[in-house]
Amino acid sequence: MTKLRRTSDAPRTLLAAALLLLLMPLAAAVAPAAAQQDDLPAVFSEVIDVRVVNIEVVVTDRQGNRVHGLVASDFELLIDGEPTPIDYFTEIAEGLARETAGGDVAGVPNLDPDTPVGTSFLLFIDDFFSIGRDRDRVLDRLEKDLAQLGPADGVAAVAFDGKTVTMLTTWTNSPTRLADALQRARRRRAHGLMRMGELRTNDQERSEQSELHAMANRFVEQAGVELPGQTLRNSLRGTELRFATTLESQLKNSVLAAVATLRSFANRPGRKVMLLLAGGWPRSPALYTIAGGGIGVEDLGAASDSRLMSQDDLYGPLVSAANLIGYTLYPVDVPGFRPTFALDASVGFSSSSAADPSAGAGAFQDRELLQHNTLHLLAHATGGLPMINSGRDTALADAVADTRSYYWLGFEPQRREDDAAHDVEVRLVGHPDYRVRSREGFVDMSRGAEVTMMVESSLLFGNPPSAKPLGVRFGKPQRRRLGKMLVPVAVTIPLDEVTLLPVAGVWQNELEFRVTVMDKDGNRSETPVEKVRIAGNQEPRPGQYFTYQTTLELRRREHAFVIAVYDPLTGAILSSSGDIGPR
Repeated sequence: MTKLRRTSDAPRTLLAAALLLLLMPLAAAVAPAAAQQDDLPAVFSEVIDVRVVNIEVVVTDRQGNRVHGLVASDFELLIDGEPTPIDYFTEIAEGLARETAGGDVAGVPNLDPDTPVGTSFLLFIDDFFSIGRDRDRVLDRLEKDLAQLGPADGVAAVAFDGKTVTMLTTWTNSPTRLADALQRARRRRAHGLMRMGELRTNDQERSEQSELHAMANRFVEQAGVELPGQTLRNSLRGTELRFATTLESQLKNSVLAAVATLRSFANRPGRKVMLLLAGGWPRSPALYTIAGGGIGVEDLGAASDSRLMSQDDLYGPLVSAANLIGYTLYPVDVPGFRPTFALDASVGFSSSSAADPSAGAGAFQDRELLQHNTLHLLAHATGGLPMINSGRDTALADAVADTRSYYWLGFEPQRREDDAAHDVEVRLVGHPDYRVRSREGFVDMSRGAEVTMMVESSLLFGNPPSAKPLGVRFGKPQRRRLGKMLVPVAVTIPLDEVTLLPVAGVWQNELEFRVTVMDKDGNRSETPVEKVRIAGNQEPRPGQYFTYQTTLELRRREHAFVIAVYDPLTGAILSSSGDIGPR
């Protein structure tokens, strides 16, 4: 865990010292500025940029056939249950934009009638939970279906190994480039067998604990002591909690990697789809942990263990990012249907292979269901389809077919940027026999939350192209007990790259400082936000800079770091990344 360590008034003293050195003598000016901090004008609030929320709506009849020819007045859009005007409307039929007909609703901008509307397929390959043979089978089938792509379509591909997201190819429609990217993907190491080994160890430990518990009960019964009846438990036990916490951290890193991937590929015209090749993401790490011996009634309460994240906290960021950016998720069940597990990939998954404690029929069904539930959750919340069991073999072909015909609705929400989630419902007016499928919501994400996500994703992708350089100097680490160290850091902010405005005779701004780190095992710190106030009685001169100093508390090991400064007046981001460790 990384902390921004602040003691007494040291940071304020450092802040004032820097101002005295860099922005002229300000002893008299700083205090009045601080006194008026709560009365700063509206220009100091975050910059609000109005986005159009796009909703792709699939309409089918009772036989599952696509319905064409509807107009905007056939649809009713409700946000949090309240009717909301549709600002833009276009039908996409077999990959072509149709001319908008009926009503005063404008067509979707930049979509001319009878022009091809491409789909961008972003391929996210989960190497951390996937077994190589299963992953390669899906990639082989996917490569065969590349011929299904249209001339306006594009594909980009990345792979995640639990620590780093690797770019396999940027957007391309070239069969040669895509084939090369998929070949590189197949050569990568898959870590799914390690995950199965961890699962096997968990189940063995739980089995041993159960045996010891049964022996203790028999001993007590022989002693003539009456045992209490079956009781419900609402938490995991020691070894269970250890495994569930580790699994939760692994899943969180994988979800964050997928979020970072979405955000890095956000600026893409047309329909956007993520094919998420998931090697096995259970909806509840707690239930997945205790499913090894079957889930009894007394165990159900353990799923609500308050020490673990809820499913909304775990997978919500991915759903929110997809809905915010306009991606539809098509999660792919990489393992497919497997009646048993075996740790030796060379012998195959057959009932004659060595028994794995996790291979019991009940355990398998429970765990498979938990993994499938996640795929359903991600798909339905974003308007996509889950590719489960045999669906993995036709994932790309089915996604291409599903995104050729739909209705494109757009509206401009009254944004508050308060990170609130809003429900989206699309209804048909006067067509009771038709069915609709669309995303289920969007998040009014604050700029602060977006910047935090950018900082965290930079650990995987590096600094974004839009970020400006930031000077960072680390001091000599100071050893602390329990394997910790304190690292002084000085961040140099060029004042040419941020904006100071005169308020009550003082040139000032309040920047946001963020830092996050990741160790060699892929464990990440939280990303705290510190306010850095700059104030001076004169306009900064060209070339001046401001130095902010603080201290990081880290474990004594190597870390990758990202430090960023955000200017809420202009939206400018300054950042620096690199490695830091004991010296």
